[in-house]
This record gives sequence, C-alpha cells and structure tokens, in this order.
Amino acid sequence: MALILDTGPLFASLDRNDRDHAVCRKLIAASDEALVIPSPVLVELDYFIRTCLHPGILVALLDDIAAGAYQVVELEQREYVRVRELCDQYSDADIGFVDAAVLAICERLGEPKLATLDKRHFRTLRPRHVKALRLLPE
Repeated sequence: MALILDTGPLFASLDRNDRDHAVCRKLIAASDEALVIPSPVLVELDYFIRTCLHPGILVALLDDIAAGAYQVVELEQREYVRVRELCDQYSDADIGFVDAAVLAICERLGEPKLATLDKRHFRTLRPRHVKALRLLPE
C-alpha cells in the first residue's frame, strides 16, 4: 500500500510556520509505506511554494523526488474520464481538477486512505473502491 499525499500535507510539511506543520511532518516521516504524490498535486504545490515560501523549497522537494523519497504518479489516459465525471458530479461542491485527479489515483491504486487537509472536499467525494476514504491526519 501507499500513503497518497494531497497538496495540504505536503505544503504544511515544508512550511515551518504552518499550523499543521508538525503533525504533517510526523505523518510523512512515520510512514512505512511508499509516499505517493499525484502529479497534479505538484503543479498546485509549485504555485503555493512560489507564492508563500521560497523557490528553493521546491528545488529541495524535487531533489527528494529524484532521490526516491517520493513516487510521482501520473494520471492514466482513461482516468481523465473519471476526473471529468467527478468535476461534473460535484461542480456545486467546488471540486476541481486536482481533487478529482487525486481521487482517481486513489481508486486506481485501491488505496483506502489519503493524506489531506482538505477534509471538506474529500468527505464529500464518494470513491468507487471504498465507502469513504480514511483522511489523515486524523
């Protein structure tokens, strides 16, 4: 199994001033599973790092990815249909591309849990493979 990481916990783990920094650092550091970053999360994370932190932090994260600390997972062609379905089905709940892509990757990998700080959106989404995702940190 894997620990799939949404944008929030990754950003919080990188920002020492974030109120969730300690709990997110601990969650990531304590994981004995592969740490998986859905590729759309990297784009969102890049924006937040460049807006709120320092570009050097992104470079350090990319070094960690290159060293194998994280596994980046791309969307497969067929998953764009699922992403579209989710964006349409949950348009009133403001579910966007990144959240839909993260869920599609959770479904493909059969992963019942997700590291996210976006509890509002991910409690709304109904995955196909489990009744509801277990959202971490709890």
